[in-house]
Amino acid sequence: MKLRSVALSLLSASFFLSGSLPAGDTAEARIPSYAEALSAFRAAKETEASPALTEQDRAVMAKAKDDLAAALPNPGLAVGTAAPDFSLTNANGTRVGLSSLLAEGPVVLTFYRGAWCPYCNLQLRGLTQSLPMIEAQGARLVAVTPQTPDKSLAQVEEDGFPFEILSDLDNSVTKAYGLYFEVPAALRQVYEQRLGLDITAYNGAGRHGLPVPGTFVIDRGGVIRAAFADVDYRQRMEPADIVAALQRLRKQ
Repeated sequence: MKLRSVALSLLSASFFLSGSLPAGDTAEARIPSYAEALSAFRAAKETEASPALTEQDRAVMAKAKDDLAAALPNPGLAVGTAAPDFSLTNANGTRVGLSSLLAEGPVVLTFYRGAWCPYCNLQLRGLTQSLPMIEAQGARLVAVTPQTPDKSLAQVEEDGFPFEILSDLDNSVTKAYGLYFEVPAALRQVYEQRLGLDITAYNGAGRHGLPVPGTFVIDRGGVIRAAFADVDYRQRMEPADIVAALQRLRKQ
């Protein structure tokens, strides 16, 4: 999609402005700012022709947003909650289990909507740039999406994401983490007719569910120590906050 191309071109131009690492790290690595990336992305979008949305389309989108906020006023599991274990298939068809990953160290678990979502791609690129700092804290980064493994494989091959992308094909993990919702039929029609987006092309026939984007920092004992989830799909956990949470774990 065009928005995805814009997102990737902006990122490849290194427009992620950076903040320094939290105190205690001696490396001069820099942590990308998602908020600044989002601001630059929005500015770029303003120079492009917008989709021809009618007032009715906008009303449908506004209602879907309000209904989701009412249905999930506090999406995602809370800090201090035990993280539900799971085993999912990665882009290459291999099963990956949370408990096995936690045996090696903390896990940063992030849920995203799919390769079609430009905001997800902004986030994943920022996490890719932050991966050396995440791994320096002894942690692993894992992403979960409802899209099929073949779509994830294409995304990995195109974007070079160096972390596990797991497919939640029955939405059980997304539901367990309190992030699942169904895209309403009226909104799907707007997506398909106005935006050229068919979610089932990524998720599979009859699958219209998505996660509220959310990120969890899970300690080796399987307890969530930091979390962020927002029904506004444009909002994501800052990489600096993830690194800071991991640093706190190392000090405990």
